[in-house]
Amino acid sequence: MDTRARSRKVQLILNGKAAGHDALRTAVARQRAVGHRIKVRVTREKGDARRFVAEAGEVDLLIGAGGDGTLNEVVHGLMDLSMVARPVLGVVPLGTANDFATGCGIPRDPEAALALCMEGEEVSIDVGKANEHWFLNAASIGFGAEVTATTPPELKRLLGPAAYTVMGAILATNVRHYQGRLTLPDREIKGPGPMAIVGNGRQTGGGVQVAPRARIDDGLLDVLAIRDIPAIALLTAARELQELSPDGEYISYSQTPWAEVYTEEAIPVNLDGEPVRFSSVRYEAVARAIRLIVPPNCPLLSATVKGSRC
Repeated sequence: MDTRARSRKVQLILNGKAAGHDALRTAVARQRAVGHRIKVRVTREKGDARRFVAEAGEVDLLIGAGGDGTLNEVVHGLMDLSMVARPVLGVVPLGTANDFATGCGIPRDPEAALALCMEGEEVSIDVGKANEHWFLNAASIGFGAEVTATTPPELKRLLGPAAYTVMGAILATNVRHYQGRLTLPDREIKGPGPMAIVGNGRQTGGGVQVAPRARIDDGLLDVLAIRDIPAIALLTAARELQELSPDGEYISYSQTPWAEVYTEEAIPVNLDGEPVRFSSVRYEAVARAIRLIVPPNCPLLSATVKGSRC
């Protein structure tokens, strides 16, 4: 498919909270003026974006305009379709954190982002699976999920990405330690207080790099596991955080096609900003599941792919 072709049939799914975005309205008008057939659908409640994907019919390009949560719903809609029926995905970041879009290097400016959607190159990328749920960017287990789940929307709007840091500081004095087990293909991590970030992308929480080696096209998930760290081990843990070895005593980093987490009770899990709860969950990388429009030299692509696009 030639992603630079003119007169394309496009559906843009817009988060209702950004419905009055003047810059996006102007950008859409300009793209229509050059011949693109862009239909805009506006979400009003949870589940709308996923439903809109199912109702889109035959379109050349599907654009998610909103934050990580909107994008997550759109991805769920795409994964409901057969592989051959999934249109190419474009992203216009309009949310609070926009972690996936930022990690990919997608512009924050709506006009530039929409122009990229219409003119950029498509690549096949992986999607993460958590039981029967999907995630494009990252899943956080335990404390990291608790922070996002308890951050009030009003605080997010007031402070933006800094809200996650603020709420994290508030909760840090009362972190629950979950008894659990993290199973990887070649090792098992047990004990109290395991927190894990499972990344397809690299950052979460409004720009915090949690999976710095992640690629969205390598068929792997990057797992950052943090165990209960006693005060006397803080320096060791800090060193392990810099090294990111799979063998760290308190902090370990692995790249794996799957990971499983089991806990004694249901704990909060955050999937691209959307809170759920699991007592057991299997994470898998579904390789090259969707096609995404990315900017030139997208930092989340493997070097061989980037080289082939130059």
